[in-house]
This record gives sequence, C-alpha cells and structure tokens, in this order.
Amino acid sequence: MKKLPLHHYDNISSLMRRLEQPKPLHPLVALINYDQVKVPLVDAGDKFSLAFYKVSFKTDFKGKVKYGHGYYDFEEGGLAFLAPNQIVTMSDDEQSYEGYSLFFHPDLIRNYQLGNTIGEYGFFSYSVSEALYLSEKEKYIIASLFESIATELNNNIDHFSQDVLVSQIELLLNYSNRYYNRQFITRKVIYNDMISSMNTYLSNRFDSQKSLLTGLPTVQEISDHLQVSPRYLTDMLKSLTGQSAQQHIHNRLIERAKDILSNTNLTIAEIAYDLGFEHPQSFNKFFKQKADMSPLEFRAGF
Repeated sequence: MKKLPLHHYDNISSLMRRLEQPKPLHPLVALINYDQVKVPLVDAGDKFSLAFYKVSFKTDFKGKVKYGHGYYDFEEGGLAFLAPNQIVTMSDDEQSYEGYSLFFHPDLIRNYQLGNTIGEYGFFSYSVSEALYLSEKEKYIIASLFESIATELNNNIDHFSQDVLVSQIELLLNYSNRYYNRQFITRKVIYNDMISSMNTYLSNRFDSQKSLLTGLPTVQEISDHLQVSPRYLTDMLKSLTGQSAQQHIHNRLIERAKDILSNTNLTIAEIAYDLGFEHPQSFNKFFKQKADMSPLEFRAGF
C-alpha cells in the first residue's frame, strides 16, 4: 500500500506559498476567503500538519470534511478547529473549500493572556467529533467576526495591530465556546443516548470481569468506544451532568463496588482485582475517598 506523503508547515508564509496565495499581510496571521480565491488541489489526498492554529468556517457547505482520523460533519455550515501539529488530510472536494480559514501562530498570542488560556478552549482537541453547528443568527455573528479580522489585516500594521488581532481572535473563541455549550444543550437527546451507551459499556465491562485482565477503564478507552475525542466527551458530560468523564467513570466504579460488597462474600482483595485495581490498598484508598468509609465498614452496614 502506497504511503501518503506528510507535508509539514512551520510558518504561515510557507503554507500560503503552497496554496498559491498572496504573502500574508501579517507574518503570524492569515485569513483565506474561499469566495475570493481558489485553492489548487495538487496535494489532494495528502496528509499535512501545521505548526499553528486553524479555524475553519463553512457558511453553507453540506457534507463531511476529513480532519485527522475522522470527519467533521457539517450541516448547513459550521466551525471546525485544529491545534498545532494535528495531522489533516487535504480534501479533494472543491466544494469543501468555501467560507473562511483563519490561521494564527502561537507566537502571536504568546505574550498575551490568551497564550495562557487557549488550552481551556477544548474544541481544539475535538479531533474526531462533530463540528460546531450554527444557527442562522450565530452564522451571521461569526461571519461578522471573520470580516472584522479581515478588515484589520488589510490595515497598515502599527503598534496596536497585534493587540487588536489577538482580542478579535479571543472574541471569536469565546463565541465558539458559548455556541458549543448551546449545542450540547439543544442536542441533548443525542448526547443522552451517548451517555446511555457509555453506561452500558461500563456495566458490561465490570460484569464480564474484563477489568481483571485490562485494568481500570480509562477516558481514552470510553472515547474510542463512543468514537469521540476524550476532550469532547468530558466537555459534553460537564455541560449536561456537571461531571468530567473521569468523574463519571469513578461514580460507576464505586456503585459497582458497593453492589459487590453488599451482595457477595468476595474478599476485598478479590473485589479490587475484579474491578481492575492492581493493588487492594489502591481500592481501599479509592473507596474511602468516594464513600467516606472503608469497604469493610460499608459491608458491615449490611
């Protein structure tokens, strides 16, 4: 099987040259409006990675665009985000190149508060999850933010240019955060099904004694089963339940431990190994933290 080449771009200027675009107006930021330019598809199907951030805004496109190992599924347009050094496959569908793509280098925000907080925007880690779906009103607001960035980039660079660009990008990310939270709520039925699937998986995991061989279930394992990224799963759960994915797993684990303690005569060591703990002492410590009593004290209550 032929191995596809991997193109890596350390700076925005080299990417713009490869895409046959004009030299960026600012060395650390570039904005492509696909309504005004046409991107050559010479590298279609190839993989590439960027040493900088990318935000894609599809205004009306319907379909799937490949990102990393999965696809972003756009319905009536939406937003997708890439963090530095994620591997992306260049689409061979001309229709997927519409709307805007914003690129900004980590050096742009390094000396700003955004440089310290950008890791809190979890959607940059949504590698195989859904894109951000936008309502018509939301698309209008996001489009105006991209247009504001374009206007600023077309101004002559002065002492305030970087301050303004960073504040505009931060505003774009804050609106995206708001809309993702809204999406978790409005698509609650879908996500409730996902939570149900996760709980079923965990129940089967504990009942089958698989933990005896594989250890405690991890967030990555659950995410792989649900086919979403770990960060997406945690953000979705926090929005709907107030708990992270790790907390959810721990809650299911402690409930299963209580069931075994109250309904079987297994020793504490046997229960610990069955649930996936390497050492009974670790199970004792975990149980006491969650239940405010030791496993033996809990069992004595029955």
